[in-house]
Amino acid sequence: MRTAYSVETVRNAERELMARLPEGALMQRAAAGLAAACADLLGRVYGSRVVLLVGSGDNGGDALYAGARLARRGAGVTAVLLAPERAHAAGLAALRRAGGRVAAAGQGEALVDDADLVLDGIVGIGGKGGLRPDAVPLAAAAGRSRGAVVAVDLPSGVDADTGEVHGVAVRADLTVTFGTHKPGLLIDPAREYAGSVRLVDIGLELPAEPELEALQHGDVAELLPVPRAESDKYRRGVVGIAAGSARYPGAAVLAVSGALRGGAGAVRYVGPAGDAVIARFPETLVSDQGPKHAGRVQAWVVGPGAGDDAATVAEVLAADVPVLIDADGLRLADAEVVRGRRAPTLMTPHAGEAAALLGVDRAEVEGGRLAAVRELARRYGATVLLKGSTTLVADSGGGAVRVNPTGTGWLATAGSGDVLSGLGGSLLAAGLSAMDAGSVGAYLHGLAGRLAAGGAPVGAHDVAEAVPEAWRNVLG
Repeated sequence: MRTAYSVETVRNAERELMARLPEGALMQRAAAGLAAACADLLGRVYGSRVVLLVGSGDNGGDALYAGARLARRGAGVTAVLLAPERAHAAGLAALRRAGGRVAAAGQGEALVDDADLVLDGIVGIGGKGGLRPDAVPLAAAAGRSRGAVVAVDLPSGVDADTGEVHGVAVRADLTVTFGTHKPGLLIDPAREYAGSVRLVDIGLELPAEPELEALQHGDVAELLPVPRAESDKYRRGVVGIAAGSARYPGAAVLAVSGALRGGAGAVRYVGPAGDAVIARFPETLVSDQGPKHAGRVQAWVVGPGAGDDAATVAEVLAADVPVLIDADGLRLADAEVVRGRRAPTLMTPHAGEAAALLGVDRAEVEGGRLAAVRELARRYGATVLLKGSTTLVADSGGGAVRVNPTGTGWLATAGSGDVLSGLGGSLLAAGLSAMDAGSVGAYLHGLAGRLAAGGAPVGAHDVAEAVPEAWRNVLG
């Protein structure tokens, strides 16, 4: 499990550790890891040109000490000081002893243009509200540089706690972060600025519950429903799919395709697209009598391609089993009914749908995904899976938000979300909690998208067909 902690938690852990260590020891640990990462990226340190962008405070100190280590290995290191009077004194002295040079901020852009490596130490994890005006030209120059850009702890200009980016920020090829990941390194839009992320262990003792967590292969493998010798199709779970309409029969077919590959033993379909479903998937149990008369299920999926069929959405929400609400179902569901449900509810909006539910602009959701998913979960008393470039899953009871580490931009294709809803609903029927069903479903869906696409355009049906391969990949 990859975890991320808030700035406040990291600061507290740093203070506790520094109280037990000699003065400066913690910064030296960070600088050693940072210098090693820079050396690995350069390949040949001797003779390379390294420019440090140095702000005030400990972040700049990390950069200066790392620069001193590179200078001792033969690199030509120049520190551009944005606030010379507030630069980390001991780090600056170490750089000068190692043969490094110092330049004023006005010289920085020209130096950055010629650098083999630019080390971004402008702002640390406490930075809020974007870069100061005097740092903006240097951040822009780093973006134009032909050299590699390495961020110290996180790229300057991004919000460590929320992943928000206000104005110009440094775009790094590599971010070397200390002690733990920060939320902004895992959540877009900030994640786009981080490049690859390398974690340096500096010995922090952190609480058991993080701010964010990201499942890895091993975590997902432990959660996947695996049938036993005595299992039959009903013991494995039956998922009901109430989806599709005369206008959107394909949504029903795609939701069923995801459900058939999600671990449940059987899929029941109710709705007007029964002929299309049965023609594509003859193993589906099809009914045209509505959810109440479809037969026993362990979970429902409602909403994909439903059009304006509010009655079916209401009928599904009245069932005393877990329900996944997607697409049109999100618009048609009564908020009070959702809040009043005793069985688990999993909502799966994309940013536009989330914005409509919250009554805000889509840009606000996309720029503050973490706040949006938490607010939706709180407001609806449900588990919420917010789809997008960074898919997040939040529980109404609070706790760690899960961020999905798999996926590809090729998943932004019509019907992909319908496959995910069927897959997630099947996992609910197989016995996973709403949090686990959403997280595991997103993980498998994202991995299937990567496998199906292989770097080329992909259709939603291709994603569904790649889910078994993703499943095998996870199980190893």
